[in-house]
Amino acid sequence: MIVTLTPNPSIDSTLELDAPLSRGAVQRLVSATSVAGGKGINVAHAIALAGLDTLAVFPSGARDPFLSLVDDIGLPLSTVTISANVRTNTTITEPDGTTTKLNGPGPRLEGEKLTELEETLIDALGADVDWVVLSGSLPPGVPTAWYSHLTALIREHRPGVSIAVDTSDAPLQELGRGLSQPGAAPTLIKPNGLELGQLVGLDGQELEERAAAGDYAPIVTAASTLVERGIAMVLVTLGSAGAVLVTGEGAWVSSSPRIEPVSTVGAGDSSLAGFVMAQSRGLDTPTSLIQAVSYGSAAAALPGTTIPNPDQVTTVGAEVIQVV
Repeated sequence: MIVTLTPNPSIDSTLELDAPLSRGAVQRLVSATSVAGGKGINVAHAIALAGLDTLAVFPSGARDPFLSLVDDIGLPLSTVTISANVRTNTTITEPDGTTTKLNGPGPRLEGEKLTELEETLIDALGADVDWVVLSGSLPPGVPTAWYSHLTALIREHRPGVSIAVDTSDAPLQELGRGLSQPGAAPTLIKPNGLELGQLVGLDGQELEERAAAGDYAPIVTAASTLVERGIAMVLVTLGSAGAVLVTGEGAWVSSSPRIEPVSTVGAGDSSLAGFVMAQSRGLDTPTSLIQAVSYGSAAAALPGTTIPNPDQVTTVGAEVIQVV
């Protein structure tokens, strides 16, 4: 079983345009949709669609419209009731696949409610749980080092479980600073090139540009420093340039299946879900990496926050080579 935690879930509202976005102008939409979102929710959704056991843990209001959207996708859940409803994230998509996101801050989460969320997660970690995925931004009130604290807490209660963390900005940087603390290094992190740069103090834009030009060596070197500091696996997603996976046993690069991009929302989450599902099934490293890029590409070829089911995922065009 794979458990996900989303401390800052969202209602994902997607606005689709039939022409490029024009600031200051009035434009008519082709479509407008709202779905249950948040990085951990998206991961759990992909896992549920693939027929694997999952549980989504998150905070929400007592009569939160978000709960109805979660029910619409049939996702098993465990919630902590808070006084305010979850945030709304708005995505604007253009015909060429350009995506603009406007994310809300989310309701405050602190004190007893933060402790209750931690306890709810720990209570969900039964003997059948082999992976825990901690995903997304932290809402106001949550310490930026919380993911390090939570990783150590999980290891204290379930030493054998694998832990994946997918976040960015200050929480990601704090995770990097906390790697020397006992038990605080997760099994897996999934940065993109920009986030990898945040972690190791490099220009993330340059890392992505060099990967797009076929030079993955700087990303391999940067990710290897994190493996040396205690993270077992670093999965760097690079959009159309594929992905890089670095572990203590080596480094692999995978190309992505060729697709027509529609919306990149949820693509990274789908990549993470694909990889964790493959690992949960005991698949080898190259196969797990191919499944990651294939799930991410499938999501990018779908509108809005549409999470792919296995029938929509293809590995055609995805090839893995070991580079170290």
